Amino acid sequence: MTSPKISAYIIDDEQHCIDSLHTLINRHCPEVKVLQTFDSSKGGLLAIKKSPPDLLFLDVEMPWMNGVELLTAIGEIDFQVIFTTAHDKYAIEAFRLSAIDYLLKPINREDLVNSVHRSARFLTQGISENIQHLQHNMASQSHLHRVGVPTREGIDFILIEDIIYCEADSNYAHIYLKNKGHLLMSKPLKELELQLKPYNFCRIHQSYLINLNHLIKYVRGNAGYVVMQNGINLNVSRSKKQELLSRLGFD
Repeated sequence: MTSPKISAYIIDDEQHCIDSLHTLINRHCPEVKVLQTFDSSKGGLLAIKKSPPDLLFLDVEMPWMNGVELLTAIGEIDFQVIFTTAHDKYAIEAFRLSAIDYLLKPINREDLVNSVHRSARFLTQGISENIQHLQHNMASQSHLHRVGVPTREGIDFILIEDIIYCEADSNYAHIYLKNKGHLLMSKPLKELELQLKPYNFCRIHQSYLINLNHLIKYVRGNAGYVVMQNGINLNVSRSKKQELLSRLGFD
């Protein structure tokens, strides 16, 4: 008698990673049936909301929405998750502290098999609370994280803790750094906001995303304004005022 199949999705923005993992699963994990693969978090999110799998292989870093943000957007999670990541040892420590399974790229056959076996034992247990712990643990280690910023010349990798604030400029975004440096990102501010949201960043205005770790003062007024560590004053919009005060613990 054959054992029931575990339905699975793979979400990864790199097709070669999808193909490699899919091949490993077919060869070494006969109990798993990959139903669909997605090369974007958006496509994966829509599919999961419509019909969740038993098991999700989920890349951590993706454009538009990263893996942790995707699971947060889903809410209550009644399936198992195995993250796939090329992150450094500090990010991996966040996974360990959160008791969430992960596979380090390039994925090892033995690690995959062991991870699938662990997940199969806990298919009936949701992991929503673990995801919240992961968000917290990753945010608390933000000083060890870098973010890739696409520019006209290529991709600049900068420490998240060095970002003071970001400013929208049509389909671009200006990033202002602790060392008084400045980068022009060739993508809109909304995309950067999604990447930085777990790391104590707050949108205070249609034009501004700030690092709360570099906030010096909030000045009351009609909607008020903030003073950042580099001495710059930034207006707070009426629609964002309550969110900012809530993030600061004054709601």
